[in-house]
Amino acid sequence: MNKTVRLLVSCYFWFEFMLISAILVPFAFVIFLITFLFDKKLVILHKYTCIWSFIVLKLNFMWRIKVIGRKNISSKETYVMVSNHQSGADIIVLFLLWKNYKWVAKKSLYYFPFIGWNMWLNRYIPVERGKPSSMRKMMSDAATMLRSGISLMIFPEGTRSKDGRLQAFKTGAFHLALETGKSIVPIVIKGTSMAIRKGGFLINRNHDIQAKVLPPIPYESIKGMDVKEVTLMVHNIMMKESDDRPVI
Repeated sequence: MNKTVRLLVSCYFWFEFMLISAILVPFAFVIFLITFLFDKKLVILHKYTCIWSFIVLKLNFMWRIKVIGRKNISSKETYVMVSNHQSGADIIVLFLLWKNYKWVAKKSLYYFPFIGWNMWLNRYIPVERGKPSSMRKMMSDAATMLRSGISLMIFPEGTRSKDGRLQAFKTGAFHLALETGKSIVPIVIKGTSMAIRKGGFLINRNHDIQAKVLPPIPYESIKGMDVKEVTLMVHNIMMKESDDRPVI
């Protein structure tokens, strides 16, 4: 793509993203104030956030997005959902699952204008990487959420992949599944690493993005397993789906 065209395309995307977010965030505050007394799990506000992401992506003519396997997530069940992490686009793409869950995300995102404010309202769970006290609080808050019947969405790689390939997983998400007796839902994203490079501003257009929800891994099938075994098992399942080499 011509560099000038790519710059213009990128400016359009970020302007559209921030403009829509600035317009919609006041309504998020209103929805929170109206619903928080009777909607303790903030399901309505999360659904509104899904609509928010849908609008942002619908107005983005640069990407073609496909979500596969939504039916693998039952609205009657509580899950630990784990997804690979290729770029900043992963977050808005995963809202297109149209399922209720809470994010576990790095704390710095919560200070980002509009988007971060909405994350605070939704009671998503912040964590500061490399800070043990923050990690302990995150694990405690996440376990409480799961036990109260609220699913979680976690990037077990811990950070975005530099080359789009699946990185090693941290064990936190899988420890939570074992501790709370919840099933695990693996989700494999493809294409976002090329849509937005890690740490980059420039957007690639005419790009295909896919999010595929794999069948749940029932708690009964991992009960009694070591957390490292579960971590490696899920990693291999997702590696196979992402067309990478399996971990030996």
